[in-house]
Amino acid sequence: MLEPSATAWFGGVQANGVLEAVDLAQRPDALSRPGWWAVVGEFEGRVRAWRFADVQVGRTTTVPQRSHRRWDGPGADAWTSSLDEETYRAGVDTIRTRIRAGDVYQVNLCRVLAAPLPAEPRGPDAAALGRRLVAGNPAPYQGGVQVGPTSDDPGVWVVSASPELFLAVDQGRISTGPIKGTAAHSAGLSPKDRAENVMITDLVRNDLQRVCVPGSVEVTTLLGEEQHPGLVHLVSTVTGRLDPEVARAADAYRQVLDATYPPGSVSGAPKSSALRLIRELEPVPRGPYCGTVGWVHVADDGSVRARLAVSIRTFWWSDGILRFGTGAGITWGSDPAAEWAETELKAARLVGLASRRTT
Repeated sequence: MLEPSATAWFGGVQANGVLEAVDLAQRPDALSRPGWWAVVGEFEGRVRAWRFADVQVGRTTTVPQRSHRRWDGPGADAWTSSLDEETYRAGVDTIRTRIRAGDVYQVNLCRVLAAPLPAEPRGPDAAALGRRLVAGNPAPYQGGVQVGPTSDDPGVWVVSASPELFLAVDQGRISTGPIKGTAAHSAGLSPKDRAENVMITDLVRNDLQRVCVPGSVEVTTLLGEEQHPGLVHLVSTVTGRLDPEVARAADAYRQVLDATYPPGSVSGAPKSSALRLIRELEPVPRGPYCGTVGWVHVADDGSVRARLAVSIRTFWWSDGILRFGTGAGITWGSDPAAEWAETELKAARLVGLASRRTT
């Protein structure tokens, strides 16, 4: 066994003990092997998966209780941002200039918050943070993975309270639920938010069409409102039927990711132009933030189910640093001050939960 102490959890699924770790760029057929796989993808493109040995489904406790360690995060004043307010607002202005020039229509501009958190090489107890997030910020795609490092694998440490579905696969159907539009209350959702949601919904619809049966892709929900702790989102749902040739292929998930990754809701439109501008404006890589975290289950008969979230509202740890990403979608109608405020709104509750309590 590669890593008996490894753990992962998503919803009612808990998994322990890694049997193998793969980089999907090097092993594109790995997810055709029977088993339960935890998947973590970085925004910049690297996607890895770990096949777990002991998997328990339907547990009422969503986060492992093997350790009762208390989460001891960084101090609330220890966090720094990869972009300060002035630089972020200047980035919004740059994107609006590129939109006016016709280079792009929408770009998600993000910043990474970071705070020192020394720990043993394997990292702090991810499940302890997971339990705190479940209690203080429940989310539909809550989960985490803590593996390694070992001589065979650099490992991963991710804890997510994501509200956003990237991809769900079940019985040959594939669905996605892009979020665009965020406010503290429903009354704060603007025409800009609705226009942005429609734009990104169209982008992900086009992405799914690349791997689905022609004519099967449809928008089943447009501009639905979802309440989450401290804020409200506009969420649309797009679904389609996977092309049978794609579904049967040994590298089916590689084909699906090639068509859809990184998620359109956290990149922009057109995606290729937005990604170039993101690389220009953001000084540090996003890593697992805005990538994906979730699971793929391959049954012995070859049938496949999957739930992959867009890894927003997500913490990751490496090299003694705890990180958290936050961002906003920028359109021609964006106000730089309001977009900065949206990044603050998205970060405040979760960073507060992850910071050291003083009482």
